[in-house]
Amino acid sequence: MAAPLRSLVEDYSRYHQAFQLFLERSSEHQCMRDFIHATLPDILASIGSGQDTLNVMGVGSGAGEIDLEMLGQLRLKHPETKVDNEVVEPSGNMLYKYKVLVSKTPHLDHITFRWNKMTASEFEKDWKERNPEKRMDFIHMIQMLYYVKDPEATVTFFRSLLHNNGKLLIILVSGESGWGRLWSTFRAELCRTDISQWITTRDIKSFLDAKGIPYQKHTMPSQMDITECFTPGDERGELLLDFLTELMDFSKSVSPELREGVLELLRHPDCSKEVDGRVIFNNNLEAIVLDR
Repeated sequence: MAAPLRSLVEDYSRYHQAFQLFLERSSEHQCMRDFIHATLPDILASIGSGQDTLNVMGVGSGAGEIDLEMLGQLRLKHPETKVDNEVVEPSGNMLYKYKVLVSKTPHLDHITFRWNKMTASEFEKDWKERNPEKRMDFIHMIQMLYYVKDPEATVTFFRSLLHNNGKLLIILVSGESGWGRLWSTFRAELCRTDISQWITTRDIKSFLDAKGIPYQKHTMPSQMDITECFTPGDERGELLLDFLTELMDFSKSVSPELREGVLELLRHPDCSKEVDGRVIFNNNLEAIVLDR
């Protein structure tokens, strides 16, 4: 008999293991860096109104590697400007790693880091109490809307914090990616949390379109090698399957029929392609850029 389904995010240790393997097997961070160096500079050039300090906010910043890449591009576009950087991250472990990275990175004297160990919803409540009038020039929410209960309300709140010429950057998996096909097919069978784990940019764009909110969109090509998922009992393959389905011990917890259906879809051309005997999953991301 299949075990009760448990969300992978309930076990931080295994989630972290799975996430690290995902980064090893995918081109996710490289595709983000490509976007940061090729596309983001023009977005950053348009923010600010000649003020001495730019207000920046990272929501779900993790260990800070991507944040610092973006702050580096911001420096190139606004070389004489100081930066007030609000970091919002619920994981104490991630915040510690971010602080260590800052301590080891040169040429950050122009940045004031403000550390907020809290979730997006906790931060919203805290912000309204202490900074109701402060406005931001650039806010980024990278791969974090999966972990909030109400993505629309979250986007609405953070967009409301922008200066008139501020920008809000959202990065999520694309609705046209393998993730989009997997989640749209098996959401009812696999989604077991009250957070919005199974969200793609298609959902965000539908919400924005319904509200008549304009946005820019940028496709970020990415892929992931999931070959090991098709070797029964392979430890890394099972870890990747847990990450793909967001379930603890996916293979042991679902029926054989459901497992077979998921594996069949993962191998389908809508999700993956075969290259030199490897199964390469479509991990495309999409960036959405909003004004106030």
